[in-house]
Amino acid sequence: MKRIITAFAAALTLLACSASSAYDEGTHYQRLDKAQPTASGDKVEVVEVFWYGCPHCYSLEPAVHDWLKNKPEHVEFVRLPAALNPSWSFHAKAYYTAESLGIIDNFHGAFFDEIHLHKKRMNTEGSVKDFFVTLGVSEADFENAWNSFGVDSKLRKAKQKVIGYQLRSVPTIIVNGKYKVTAQSAGGSRKVFSVVNELVEKEK
Repeated sequence: MKRIITAFAAALTLLACSASSAYDEGTHYQRLDKAQPTASGDKVEVVEVFWYGCPHCYSLEPAVHDWLKNKPEHVEFVRLPAALNPSWSFHAKAYYTAESLGIIDNFHGAFFDEIHLHKKRMNTEGSVKDFFVTLGVSEADFENAWNSFGVDSKLRKAKQKVIGYQLRSVPTIIVNGKYKVTAQSAGGSRKVFSVVNELVEKEK
């Protein structure tokens, strides 16, 4: 009898969770064929995969900022610059250079603006170096970081992660190495983090 009651309670819980779900797997989000490792410990990892040259990624940034203001404590947020091809990898290298120099917070939004607001292509080492200088970085420090083993190593790891995530487009949000959400699947940029929040609670 006890086993029957326990099984019945579990079934009711599963039914309640299904009924309360506003989003469907395969429609609003996709499950990865193979779950990818995370580095967030007990926290739920949320990864934003982006490319600086992508207008849709730029358009999603306000939603990202708004979500981060009220991000649950049990969530670990990670940015991952997509390195799908040489031009994307070039911008990813700029991201990791800024990170290695400790200026990523000042760099990230400003670099997006430089490309989309000020219409700069930022596709040569010289143009990127000049931009870093405007942020107070010396040319020597930029070149040392740009050509460092650490930046190159992070870039290689980023490429492997993109492959593991079966990435086809950006922006894409990866939840706990298991699910991917796009603006298209969610039904628009404004709904992306509603889907993400539901998946985060599912993984909590």
